[in-house]
Amino acid sequence: MSEHYTLHVNGVERAVQDAWVGENLLYVLRERLGLMAAKGACEQGECGSCSVLVGGNLVCSCLVLAASAVGEPIVTVEGLAPPGAPSDVQQAFVDCGAVQCGFCTPGLIIAAHDLLDRTPEPTEMQIREELSGNVCRCTGYGRIIEAVQQVAVARRTADAGAAS
Repeated sequence: MSEHYTLHVNGVERAVQDAWVGENLLYVLRERLGLMAAKGACEQGECGSCSVLVGGNLVCSCLVLAASAVGEPIVTVEGLAPPGAPSDVQQAFVDCGAVQCGFCTPGLIIAAHDLLDRTPEPTEMQIREELSGNVCRCTGYGRIIEAVQQVAVARRTADAGAAS
């Protein structure tokens, strides 16, 4: 049986047509809506490559039924910044050399945004803990941690400048 519903993705209402109600959010984002950043790797919620925000919560989209996200704001890495302009976290990943093959990068960037929005001044241990659900096979995580720390400092400096 096919279903029709609407998802609110990256600030835009997106119609999902002729869907099976049991499709996971990762499949719907990639195959039905053409948003290719979230990646499917483990399909078990263990690697973090499919991480997105649903209702402000970081989730593995491979474990979420797409139809259950109706009415919730969904944010993918494509929705973090205007087209053609990277978010501060995306730019820091580039500047710090935290991007290797790129497969895990969208999930890590979503997780880093989530962390920094909740904890503006995370310690290195907090960064390690919060990103531990994201597997990267190319790096030793040092540059990824450096990128998150760089954004935290830049945001703190910007906030201090705005307050003066």
